[in-house]
Amino acid sequence: MNVRSHNNKGIREKARKIKLLVLDVDGVMTDGSIILDNEGNEFKRFHVRDGHGIKMIQKAGITVVIITGRKSKVVDIRARELGIREVHQKIFRKSAVFDQMLKKYACKDENAAFMGDDIVDQELLKRAGLTAAPADAEEEAKKLADIVMKRGGGRGAVREFIDLILKSSGLWEKVSGESLA
Repeated sequence: MNVRSHNNKGIREKARKIKLLVLDVDGVMTDGSIILDNEGNEFKRFHVRDGHGIKMIQKAGITVVIITGRKSKVVDIRARELGIREVHQKIFRKSAVFDQMLKKYACKDENAAFMGDDIVDQELLKRAGLTAAPADAEEEAKKLADIVMKRGGGRGAVREFIDLILKSSGLWEKVSGESLA
């Protein structure tokens, strides 16, 4: 993995505190491409292993939340497939929804992991207890993240982050080996 402080005891300690995983969509769960057809239908490509990772982390008891700046039916469909109940779209001030989620799930900043890829994610990259950016994220996001993943957005970066959280927190054995997605 191309990560800063991957073997650092601090990353493992941060991972053990995680109860909430917050994800951006475009550039994180997808490669950031937006494909429109002649009728205005929007298409996004999601990575199946990211989905499997999301199911694994949910099985480990960690709640997954989506907070994204765009609104898309495709995101609702994918979230439903994965059992993600907290989907917040067209959010321009992500920190306000982040605060609501912390309160709802009785968490502090240190109990939340966040993955973002652009300047709109800066505040959460500074606040969350454990943060990551895909390999192809904007430089500003990568500078703020605790971890820069080896894989790009929509190409397994989410799964890479989830695996790191599960392995570092001792939850890997609890969830690995079963088909979940």
